[in-house]
Amino acid sequence: MQTSNEQALKQYQQALLRNPKDLEAQINCGNLCVELQRYEEAAGYFRRLVRILKTNPHVAYALCYTLQVLGNQSHAQGRYAMAEAYFAEALQHQPNNAVHWYNRGNAQRELGQAKAALESFKQAIKFDPNDADAYNNLGNVQRELGLLDSAILSYETALKLNPKLYHAKVHLVHQKQHICDWQGLEADVAEIRHWVKTIPQAQISPFAFLAMPNTTAEEQKICANNWVNNRYAGLIASQAEAKHAGLKPNLPKTKIKVGYLSADFRLHPLAFLISELIELHNRSTFEIVAFSYGVNDKTSARARLEKAFDAFYDISNLSDFEAAQKIATCEIDILVDLTGFTQTSRTGIAALRPAPINVNWLGFAGTMGITSIDKPLFDYILTDAFITPPETAQYYAEKLAILPCYQPNDSKRPIDKTPSRTACNLPESAFVFCCFNQTFKITPEVFAVWMRLLNAVPNSVLWLLDCNVWAKQNLIREAKLAGVSADKLIFAPRMSIAEHLARHAHADLFLDTLPYNAHTTCSDALWMNVPVLTCVGNTFSARVAGSLLNALNLNELITYHLQDYENKAIYLANNKQELLELQQKIMQNKMHSALFDTQRLAKSLEKVFENMLAEKLH
Repeated sequence: MQTSNEQALKQYQQALLRNPKDLEAQINCGNLCVELQRYEEAAGYFRRLVRILKTNPHVAYALCYTLQVLGNQSHAQGRYAMAEAYFAEALQHQPNNAVHWYNRGNAQRELGQAKAALESFKQAIKFDPNDADAYNNLGNVQRELGLLDSAILSYETALKLNPKLYHAKVHLVHQKQHICDWQGLEADVAEIRHWVKTIPQAQISPFAFLAMPNTTAEEQKICANNWVNNRYAGLIASQAEAKHAGLKPNLPKTKIKVGYLSADFRLHPLAFLISELIELHNRSTFEIVAFSYGVNDKTSARARLEKAFDAFYDISNLSDFEAAQKIATCEIDILVDLTGFTQTSRTGIAALRPAPINVNWLGFAGTMGITSIDKPLFDYILTDAFITPPETAQYYAEKLAILPCYQPNDSKRPIDKTPSRTACNLPESAFVFCCFNQTFKITPEVFAVWMRLLNAVPNSVLWLLDCNVWAKQNLIREAKLAGVSADKLIFAPRMSIAEHLARHAHADLFLDTLPYNAHTTCSDALWMNVPVLTCVGNTFSARVAGSLLNALNLNELITYHLQDYENKAIYLANNKQELLELQQKIMQNKMHSALFDTQRLAKSLEKVFENMLAEKLH
């Protein structure tokens, strides 16, 4: 039965058929469509009225209101190009509207148009200088453009305007970690840990939280749970509706169909890890499909992956729902998310459950959380017995799926000719401690250990990755405060993976970080026969390097307390013969170890996949 509004709309539409120039009827049609939440129709009426009544502010307001609703709906559905178009149209009529600029910036950021988003957020702030959210989002874009100093200022301004904008504080602390500005870090992290446990709606980024000192596995799970419920509860609740609309995944018939979902099928550390694994999957039993929503950088790494998969789908222009429909249409049995809660995450696709089984692997070093209705976002997390001993299962929403070694590797990594020490800015005779981890992983406590090592080991240097100019300045300042001269810190510029691997020849001992270990960087060092000294913690991210060393039977390089880590580093630096023996052990163990035997890992992973499906069927 039609409602009174529907009946009235029909009457006004009939009036328009008799007299298309009846402005009152058009206005009433537009208003009634808004009442009925038929916003696209409403926009059509208001667009015609704006063309006729060009100076009428009420009609322009009505049109912009409907465009804003349509833009917000499109954004929520992951239709970012459509959302951006709606907000751009609204700005044609209300160019000084801060909300339209803000919303347009959000859509542009999702589309990867960071520079355009930067200008949109600046315009939003120009017309509303008291909007804390606009400053926060401006900071996000500045961060993505590498303008870390500007991003920090934007987050600080956002917090001055709204001290309860919790996620701005998390962004601020994480970016200060990136530039190694540790002033107030301990107090800031303590405050954020308190928010995680007491303010579920605080929007604490799980990825940023992983890298913060002193966080526990239990807190990281709570953080992930909060994130899931804040971000994806609606999508999870809509799964039944989605299945009625076509998301009806089938269980396997002949071959098991595994889908890998990622933003990083490109020149990226992930590609260096998984390429050979994808190539080695058993095609008589498995069909392997890629779903890529990241940029196509047109590199050889991307080309290799496109060739490695049985099918490679670029879903970057699809909404989350459309992407989920595509995965369901492909009848994927197991969907493996390789991105997790990192910057380019589109976890909403997995939340729609387009496959019977969701698997969390590699991209995010921790649990992806569970909803308030006790429904995990992912069914399994791929791990190993070192990273997640049985007693730690309580800290994971997912079931633990155990591999011989958590991390895959690629025996076909390209390696350039070894550069000279001079080309690397390294002294000819110095003992070279190195750490090529990103700077956000360096904590004051670990750096203090490194400075004591440089003071204790004559003619030694510390070789670090040159991540950003501010980190370099801050680390040199911190070194001087510890009595270490600036020339003892050598910064390695970013370069191609082949060049980067080749320069490892000049490293004597790789020093790991805590609580966020070396992951791909640990494998890189070991592949180049460089001993890696780690200190194991209690969280997933703090146990990965230990896992890789354990897989290579190098447990003598695993410590559990920073004092033991420091003592071991001094001992090895002063016992060159033992260090040489460790290098030889790496060379001997490398190709038959669980860490670098990709064929073995592929078979183990396939067995795990088969067990997952068997459990699902029963």
